Amino acid sequence: MIRAWLDLSTTGTFVTLALLYYGVALALVTITCLSPLRGPVSRFNGVVAPFFSSVAVLFSLLTGFLGYEVTERNRRATSAVQAEAGELQNLYTLSVASVTDMHKIRIALKDYAKSVLHDEWPAARGESAAATTQTYDELLTQLSDPSISRDASAAVHVAMLSAAVRVGTARNSRLSLSTDRTSELKWISVLLLGVITQVALTLVHLDKPRAMLAALTVFATGAIVALGLIALQEDPFSGVFRVSAAPLERVLTLPDTPTLPPSALPPVAPTAPPAAK
Repeated sequence: MIRAWLDLSTTGTFVTLALLYYGVALALVTITCLSPLRGPVSRFNGVVAPFFSSVAVLFSLLTGFLGYEVTERNRRATSAVQAEAGELQNLYTLSVASVTDMHKIRIALKDYAKSVLHDEWPAARGESAAATTQTYDELLTQLSDPSISRDASAAVHVAMLSAAVRVGTARNSRLSLSTDRTSELKWISVLLLGVITQVALTLVHLDKPRAMLAALTVFATGAIVALGLIALQEDPFSGVFRVSAAPLERVLTLPDTPTLPPSALPPVAPTAPPAAK
């Protein structure tokens, strides 16, 4: 049930929370002020205000822990995407700085980035796309050519292979975080504590119906806003606050055949002056 709610659109998420907390507030006001049960309920009059504070503190603490967990997961997802794109950029830079022609390697790494954005990113359910896996294998195949050590030096070859391995590690982290979800029990606990806090507010204001309605409305509005914003961040790769794919998109803008600056071109030997006749 919680999974289905978290998968709703932005409007659906806030409407569901509004129905829950405004509905509970309306039900509590009706029971304590308009229903035949108002007589028995009024016997609980005299509950002091600090009683409400004890329940509200529990609700605020659990909401804070929940928000931190969701935010931390989004931060780690952002770091994984940036690390993946950064290692691809390092690999590209090494291929350009090398004295040998590594055009095929640059094509392979851009094919991998393109497959991540077009095949793997839209799904974002933790399952690797077969096309992306194939392009990554092709990139490793290009980098495993022994001629790179011979033509560009072993140090460059090792650095490029290490960067490619870190690309795969960052990709695995990204896929793992795309399926990492907050425990449903935590969400249920927070939602129920919000309802219990409304009950505590009602008990504190039994002798003041207008103040009760105002307090319940203000608390319900705050709970809807806070929990709604946290719920929108539950999935790092979809929704309003999704992780940006801009770092990987920048990799696709890199030229396949970069133009070397004049300072990087080999010097031209001066032409000897013609011999005097």
